Amino acid sequence: MLIRLPWLFTRRRLLVALLLDFSLFALLFTGWFQLRFGSWPSFSLPLTWLLEFWLLCSYVLGRYYDQEEQTSAVALKQLVRTLLTLLLSTAVYLAYLWITAIGTSPTDARGFLLPFLLALALSSGLAQFGLNTLLRQRFEANDGWVVFGSAGFYQHLESELRWARQTIRLEQASPIGRRFVVEDFNALSPDQQQQLLRLQAEGAAVLTALGWSEQVLQRFPPDLLQTVDLLRGEFAAPHGSLQKRLKRLGDVLVSGVLLLLTAPLLLLAAVLIRLEDRGPVFYGQLRSGLDGAPFKVWKLRSMRVDAEASGAQWSGRGDPRITRIGQLLRVTRLDELPQLWAVLQGQMSLIGPRPERPEIEAELEQQIPHYRLRHVIRPGLSGWAQVNYPYGASVEDAANKLSYDLYYLRNFSFWLDLLILVKTMRLVFNARGAVAKL
Repeated sequence: MLIRLPWLFTRRRLLVALLLDFSLFALLFTGWFQLRFGSWPSFSLPLTWLLEFWLLCSYVLGRYYDQEEQTSAVALKQLVRTLLTLLLSTAVYLAYLWITAIGTSPTDARGFLLPFLLALALSSGLAQFGLNTLLRQRFEANDGWVVFGSAGFYQHLESELRWARQTIRLEQASPIGRRFVVEDFNALSPDQQQQLLRLQAEGAAVLTALGWSEQVLQRFPPDLLQTVDLLRGEFAAPHGSLQKRLKRLGDVLVSGVLLLLTAPLLLLAAVLIRLEDRGPVFYGQLRSGLDGAPFKVWKLRSMRVDAEASGAQWSGRGDPRITRIGQLLRVTRLDELPQLWAVLQGQMSLIGPRPERPEIEAELEQQIPHYRLRHVIRPGLSGWAQVNYPYGASVEDAANKLSYDLYYLRNFSFWLDLLILVKTMRLVFNARGAVAKL
């Protein structure tokens, strides 16, 4: 299967921010090492780990978030995030040195490591603040999109942009522009087709609704898809053997390690659940898996024992059936940990569409176009929808989540799984729901 990376190329701010921090790290370390010891540094494995800890902590703590405006409150928030990154990355690095028995002398720590990290935090904080301003002025200014299509199509695109809170300007059938989205190429007049061909040859972007959704929205609203898109195999099951083997290998290794590492947390959570209301620790439900086949999924119980005395129903934020311990488990997503066993068994994957209950899916399949497409791949603990969309409890929410699931299906790759895994770590660390994409 062709590896598609549109989600990577649209993260311009993130890529530039990572490259900037990488360059600052290398320059400051090399310069400070030369001044301190009078020689050039050689390759060091602990040093590469320190760099990775710095970049990962910066991402998880939100230093690379794109701010809409530069205010004193935003600047203060970025300062706090930079200080937290400094403390966390230093603590993790020192723990790594202690675990690996590499060690570092107090003199080296005070005379080299700490001054270097302080200089890195200061320079990186200033650089990221300046980067926000520069990218906003130069890269994020856009001339909008010219729409060739019906009034309904134009309004549909506008509503999708409003829902996503994207301030992108749309114009209707204007001959002037550099980016065009076309509802139906066959409906264009010969003159319009030739005009678009000429503009495309000059470097203009000419996209279908599918291409526009992928590039701008990074999701595929189901009602924007056409039958021809499905017939072309745009949303077929991933067949790349290497990609599938890598995904399965990652599932087994990561889920096995996570089960071992989180065993103490599972035990503590089980005790707290039991103490709160003397009810069972685990809760089992039937869910729809690969090709719609039902399987039983187990979670740490986060609701009252009689939560579904009246039958299956939606669950969302502020649900009165959720217990106090359950609220904490849901915010940190610890209630999902027992599903790692289903990943080991091959019923689920770490990354994929979240499995839904069969009785709820029967209703969704009748109301949401192409809903069953999400069954062509194993369901996951986390997914593109979960890291981009908050909890929802309605048919509209299910349709919006499906739009992200379809995007994942079309762009499935080991690297997209890795991105979702890191974004999931950020959400868990911050103990909150999904945030805007980055």
